[in-house]
Amino acid sequence: MELACLDLEGVLVPEIWIAFAERTGIEELRATTRDIPDYNVLMKQRLSLLDQHGLKIGDIQDVIATLEPLPGAIEFVDWLRERFQVIILSDTFYEFSQPLMRQLHWPTLFCHRLITDEAGRVVDYKLRQEDPKRASVKALHSLNYRVLAAGDSYNDTTMLSEADVGFLIHAPQNVIDEFPQFKSVATLEELKVAFLEASDRTLNP
Repeated sequence: MELACLDLEGVLVPEIWIAFAERTGIEELRATTRDIPDYNVLMKQRLSLLDQHGLKIGDIQDVIATLEPLPGAIEFVDWLRERFQVIILSDTFYEFSQPLMRQLHWPTLFCHRLITDEAGRVVDYKLRQEDPKRASVKALHSLNYRVLAAGDSYNDTTMLSEADVGFLIHAPQNVIDEFPQFKSVATLEELKVAFLEASDRTLNP
């Protein structure tokens, strides 16, 4: 049995923190794991900026409520689920995900949680586990699944390395250059072809 594991932001939906940065005008919030590979360093920077500017979880959720999946993403997920079991492995947070997961027809999502106080300030975050994307693929392998994976950023590369076959999609050139072992595609249509070619089963286009 084969599973498809996908990153979320930058692959299927817009980068949430970039959208929030554009709404608030806080340029430093545009940083993602494409820019800062260490996720803990990135999150501490984000929490510091939220506190500095007096922004709360509701402010972020208001922006997320206006977002839509990237063009073709809904159709791609529907297509993929007809041919593979699909799991989204993301470094987003359950407190952010619901509006976007609803639009994607509720694929399975493994991600993290935010910790807020009574006033709605984001005071901390709780990772599901260390190196969660790689750990998830390792666990799926222990269940005798063959895993095909796709992502766009530094924090996806351990997942892609652990998978039987890994692809970069929508990746910036610096990530493509640093990880030439992963085939890079530019569109979801190209990713369809890549998944079909990598599958060990005969699948319909």
